[in-house]
Amino acid sequence: MEGSRIRRRFLDFFAEREHQVVPSSSLIPNDPSLLLTTAGMVQFKPFFLGEQPPSYPRATSCQKAFRTTDIDLVGETDRHLTLFEMLGNFSFGDYFKEEAVAFAWQLVTEGFGVEPDRLWATVFESDDEAEAIWKEHLPPDRIVRRGKKDNFWSMGVAGPCGPCSEIYVDRGPEHGAEGGPEVDEDRYLEIWNLVFMQNECDAAIEVAGDLPTKNIDTGMGLERMALVLQGVGSAFETDLLRPLLDEAERLSGRRYGEDGETDRSLRIVAEHGRATAFLIADGVVPSNEGRGYVLRRMLRRVVSHARRLGVHEDVTPALVERTVELFGEAYPDLVERKAFVLQVATSEEEHFGRTLRQGLTLFEEEVERAKGAGSSTFPGEAAFLYHDTYGFPIELTQELAREAGLQVDTERFELLMGEQRTRAREAAKGGPEERGLGEAAREAGSTEFVGYAHPRAEARLVAVVTGGERRETATEGERVEVLLDRTPFYAEGGGQVGDAGVIKTGSGEIRIEDTVAGPGATIVHRGVVASGEVRAGQEAEAEIDGARREATARSHTGTHVLHWTVRDLLGDHARQAGSLVAPGRLRFDFTHFEGLSRDLLEEVEGRANVRLAEDAPVRAYETTLDFAKSQGAIALFGEKYGDMVRVVEVGDYSIELCGGTHVGRTGQVALFLVQSEGSIGSGLRRIEALVGPDALEHVNRERRLLEEVAEILGAGDPRQAPDRARRAMAHLKELENELGSLRAKERGEQGGELLASATAVAGVPLVVAELGGDAGALREMALQLRGRLEPDGPGAVVLGTRDEKKATLVAAVTKGLIERGVTAPRLLEEAAATVGGGAGGKDHLAFAGGGKPDALAAALSGVPGRLEVLLRDA
Repeated sequence: MEGSRIRRRFLDFFAEREHQVVPSSSLIPNDPSLLLTTAGMVQFKPFFLGEQPPSYPRATSCQKAFRTTDIDLVGETDRHLTLFEMLGNFSFGDYFKEEAVAFAWQLVTEGFGVEPDRLWATVFESDDEAEAIWKEHLPPDRIVRRGKKDNFWSMGVAGPCGPCSEIYVDRGPEHGAEGGPEVDEDRYLEIWNLVFMQNECDAAIEVAGDLPTKNIDTGMGLERMALVLQGVGSAFETDLLRPLLDEAERLSGRRYGEDGETDRSLRIVAEHGRATAFLIADGVVPSNEGRGYVLRRMLRRVVSHARRLGVHEDVTPALVERTVELFGEAYPDLVERKAFVLQVATSEEEHFGRTLRQGLTLFEEEVERAKGAGSSTFPGEAAFLYHDTYGFPIELTQELAREAGLQVDTERFELLMGEQRTRAREAAKGGPEERGLGEAAREAGSTEFVGYAHPRAEARLVAVVTGGERRETATEGERVEVLLDRTPFYAEGGGQVGDAGVIKTGSGEIRIEDTVAGPGATIVHRGVVASGEVRAGQEAEAEIDGARREATARSHTGTHVLHWTVRDLLGDHARQAGSLVAPGRLRFDFTHFEGLSRDLLEEVEGRANVRLAEDAPVRAYETTLDFAKSQGAIALFGEKYGDMVRVVEVGDYSIELCGGTHVGRTGQVALFLVQSEGSIGSGLRRIEALVGPDALEHVNRERRLLEEVAEILGAGDPRQAPDRARRAMAHLKELENELGSLRAKERGEQGGELLASATAVAGVPLVVAELGGDAGALREMALQLRGRLEPDGPGAVVLGTRDEKKATLVAAVTKGLIERGVTAPRLLEEAAATVGGGAGGKDHLAFAGGGKPDALAAALSGVPGRLEVLLRDA
């Protein structure tokens, strides 16, 4: 059965049983506790937690999911993947264990035709109810009780959780040992996990309580089911991945099945090629942190393993093309964003190609160091550096090291990798969930936002949270998070900052500093109790900071006009990839693969200002997502949209999905002023700009600055200032040259005097003197004197200077003296110790410093004796 038919049959089965078919959500989750979407239940998390009423009692989906923890296992086993499709059915307080097991049994045995005598089930060790249900379908010896590690499900962070039951298929004796899932999970392959989601876990993944309702959350891996139904040896040989494996074979000229190392590299190229295409299509771009780092690391593994297979041209374009061809029908975003995916992947591959060459140079230097030290070990620290910074897989480093006759210190490497994985897991988990806020959100249900039309609103103070705990009251000076039943405050989102303002009750006032989206459909107001006290349940008046909102609205409309301008000038590939919309200023990130010249940037600025001056109307309305897309509305990467969306039209040229606040006409934005443009990553550029009064204030500051410069330069007209400045700099350079000549002459004369004062030590001329000036001047004089002594054979110079805190010494010796075994550091050793320091440097030039400036004279007086000893012992 083809993968597409498995996907369709699963969804149709549950649709026939009154489940709403829900599209896959983005791999970028709308959940700060997760780095990437890891399961089908992620988009339904507010329903499970009771933070938001379910839109339907039952649902089914095919969710694209990503597991960062499996990156290093890809290619090693038949089943581990980073990206996979998770088929699932969900119940939100509707049916529970008995129906979930019955549905699963019917679909697996009748819908997919898996023989019942090949099936096994596992249940949580204390779940007698689940075991009793399975006994209706399976003999007791094929039902296995397992502990929390295997049969209690959570997301790995605080949130919904519960005991689970897994379904396994026996693939036969050719795949491993007999005895069930506890004996061999390669032979007994897990295909479906039924989670009886009834609990809520804390950050330590301990049960902290029960969910408001009992729910069902299941996950069937499409690739694993295809492996079973297509009767192949691994997930890579299914029709979901085999075409990508074929592409890797075509690019490399190698054949799958030749040997273990070749197979592993082909698997990694195929799997990571698919996964990275999905990540980029959902708006992930390469970077050195978070999900961007995951993408960068995987792309580098693709390129590294392609190089190991002998491929030296770009491999990502072909892999992206094949991925879009295979999965574009099921995931239309892949088709829509294909050009963007190709540009990002190709640019990153080219960038890493250069990095790879640089890393190889450093690798060779490390090999030389190890061999020079007589070691047969390649340092684990270096191997980790190449892995972490340059993307070298450890296998590549080991292979190169073996060729150089070295053994990699893998023990040290693994220790460092373990530390990194721990840091990554902590980063992926995010901060601990605030239970007080979550409980309040479940009680509040949702917050009605009225801020598009009203700057103030009458409301009820639903909840007060301080330090993560619900409170009945909060008093002056306390920091709080509060929920209202309705609010004019815009919550941070879509790049726009949250509103500030005040919330007043009959007994107190809260100064709101920021507003953010809260659990479920709530809006959280963060601030400080400015006076009196506030109590949950009070009637309140909420009012935004009007001037701040107006300045932010100008920036947001300016961002839309800039987006249109950039696309109009550079092409449709230049899509918004991030933004910051703040009062009076904006930051706009977009996809483009070269810097904007000064002329082009000025054209962007000019065109944007022309558009704003047209004073076109700005309209906002709600409609269906399908209708908005049919009108050409631009949706932004990484944003989550429901069935109903808000559309913002600017004039007759810009139309975008946007939940932010805007001005009524473009003329209200007034002035648009570009501040900077530059790269922020592979294929990503950033423009920063000011708008409205903030832009005008900046222009006025620069004008005043130019006037001051013109006045200093004596230019009556500021336009003459650049020419005056150029002439002044030319004259200054002439004076510096003259001064340099005078100083050189002075140093020459001083050097002659010092040479005349030289004493002979065992026939070797020695100059010893205390001079004024800094260490740089001392070094310059020492080298000059050495140069004048050099033609005559052996000679030495030791000079010193001091200030209130320290003494500084410089020694220089000629080549003839070095040949006799006397180096500058050795000559300076005793003098350095006398001033309380140590000497170091090269054979011909050494420095010393110490904290005993008063001892400088004594240090210098001992130099002749030191030279005499060195010459005698030479």
